[in-house]
Amino acid sequence: MILRPMIAEDLDQIVEIEKASMASPWSKELFEEELKREVARYFVGEMNGQVVGYMGYWEAPQEAHIINLAIAPRFRQMGLGFEMMEYCLRFAYNKGARLATLEVRESNEAAQKLYDKMGFRTVAIRKKYYSDNQENAVVMLKDLE
Repeated sequence: MILRPMIAEDLDQIVEIEKASMASPWSKELFEEELKREVARYFVGEMNGQVVGYMGYWEAPQEAHIINLAIAPRFRQMGLGFEMMEYCLRFAYNKGARLATLEVRESNEAAQKLYDKMGFRTVAIRKKYYSDNQENAVVMLKDLE
């Protein structure tokens, strides 16, 4: 898998992965806005010219706040999420981040297992965090040093 920065030409493929992966999928326009944010860093994983996953985070002083991570359904269970996360966290560390944070749906056990494997730990629960169904969010943190 080739890992590289996300570009506007990737967005049609990204939106398809988003629709297949998220309970409340983002629109193409929302991704376009994210790409314009000065603090946003988004990456894609590509195989044979096809986008198979994406990940993004926001830079804050000494922190990388993970916004999203998704792998196309037919490419799951291949270690690509781990590889993308590892790449992204290394990139963030090299840019000065010393801490990574994220929220994940309480019901998303597969993602939580990945984050546990990556060394994240649960630090809080945000009650009724997700507006689509009032689901709780698990707040996770990883020390990058």
